Amino acid sequence: MTVVLVHGVPETSAVWDPLRAVLRRDDVRVLGLPGFGRPRPEGFTATKEEYVAWLTAELEDLAGQDVDLVGHDWGGGLVVRLVSLRPDLVRSWVTDAAGLGHADFRWHDLARLWQTPGAGEQFFERRRGLPVEELALPYEGFGVPREHALAMVAEADEVMAGSILALYRSAVDVGREWSPAFAGVPVPGLVLVASEDPFLDGDAARAAAARAGAAVAELPGLGHWWLLQDPAAGAARLEEFWNSLAQ
Repeated sequence: MTVVLVHGVPETSAVWDPLRAVLRRDDVRVLGLPGFGRPRPEGFTATKEEYVAWLTAELEDLAGQDVDLVGHDWGGGLVVRLVSLRPDLVRSWVTDAAGLGHADFRWHDLARLWQTPGAGEQFFERRRGLPVEELALPYEGFGVPREHALAMVAEADEVMAGSILALYRSAVDVGREWSPAFAGVPVPGLVLVASEDPFLDGDAARAAAARAGAAVAELPGLGHWWLLQDPAAGAARLEEFWNSLAQ
């Protein structure tokens, strides 16, 4: 079996390091989104469907293995779409972004800014040259430990900024587009809902989980970066879910 972890935005695969360290499994593989701490392939324009195709190809390379797929933030959104279209590629799936598969999903304010031509570019231009300590403060305000907040902003570059803008602009109506297929998923799923997440709508996530036939695990007191705030709690929810698959 193989656990496959997919990170979100604006992050690199390093966001999984603390949780991976406490998982009691040695079959863990971490994928890095193109453009996020790694180059984008030639011709890759960073739309949501291109990222879905990329993830599909990564899992096809693992054909014959039982894959437990886990996604956070946009990685979780890609999980929603992947299991809607190719559930045959996984044994199970976990996402904290199930709301992207709900017809009434609405983007948070920062996402809508990134989706606005001109305003999104200005957002990243204003950040250039600012001290990493200043850039890290908002992440710390959302519960990210300081060392991880500093690492996250240090990893950001112009390739990541461009990828973020392209991805979000391709996904203005993602809930309406993706919700019809995210129903009755024929492999076991788990939706994580962090109570203090200001970016992902818990009600939409729970409703989408019900349509998909997935279980729901609440993460009380944790925010969007639950995997950094309390990796042991996140690992416990994942392991409880995986253990249930054998029963």
